[in-house]
Amino acid sequence: MRYRSSYQRPRRLSILSFPGLLIGAVAVGAAGGMTASDLIASLSGGTGGSCNIKGNVSIDTGERIFHVPGQRYYSQTKISPQYGERWFCSEFEAWAAGWRKSKV
Repeated sequence: MRYRSSYQRPRRLSILSFPGLLIGAVAVGAAGGMTASDLIASLSGGTGGSCNIKGNVSIDTGERIFHVPGQRYYSQTKISPQYGERWFCSEFEAWAAGWRKSKV
């Protein structure tokens, strides 16, 4: 008579093994929770400093838009963290957090 073992070998999971896991976390986080970019920024201590991309929230629509140096309204854009606005260190980081690039 053969018995089936109930012991299962523990699985090792890592983000590198499952790239979709990171993408899923970003998509869920963009809906309102902490995103991967928030985690990276908190680990690196990055707010402002060398992070010169401005994440602005539109007063009219609530849309999250980022501005890079050299764009038309970059110098006029002010960052107010109390309204959910923030700094990004790269365009990729802003995209991953669910923000779109300014059209001008």
